[in-house]
Amino acid sequence: MRAFIITTLLAGIMSLGMAPVPNNPEAITWLTIEEAYALSQRDGKKILIDFYTDWCGWCKKLDADTYSKANVISYINEHYHAVKFDAEQRGDLTLNGRTYKFLAQGGRGVHEFAAVMLNGRPSYPSTTILAGNLQPITTVPGYHGPAEMLMILSFLGEDHYKRTSFEEYKKTYSSK
Repeated sequence: MRAFIITTLLAGIMSLGMAPVPNNPEAITWLTIEEAYALSQRDGKKILIDFYTDWCGWCKKLDADTYSKANVISYINEHYHAVKFDAEQRGDLTLNGRTYKFLAQGGRGVHEFAAVMLNGRPSYPSTTILAGNLQPITTVPGYHGPAEMLMILSFLGEDHYKRTSFEEYKKTYSSK
């Protein structure tokens, strides 16, 4: 009887190992800003920076609801070099010959790079789009669901912003 139980357990465990394993969902390829800048210099892709903080509930919602969707993941990976940047990180950042530092402010503070990119108006989450030369194209503050985020990313990523207003673009946009 004991041999039967052990054999049955082993067979069950082995069958679990042979069962198809679900594919890991695709994920956004998050890079450091230094990596994104270097790649952008080579291929001309724009840089998307997700400015967040650890305490920001809307930042977590953006990750869970928007940045986890397959169509958003695919679009970002195809059209952008994506960066997650903790706006309160304390380490120095040297980029394009300039060093950015953490700026203490009371109990918290803000990283100088985030402050510069967000024009001194930190708000989280904020999504900043940069040209390959690190020049800001725009910053989109706040949480946006998947459909709205895709529309924004398409407007910017495919250079529609150079030809038309966002209001006009919204009228002709068809979801991806």
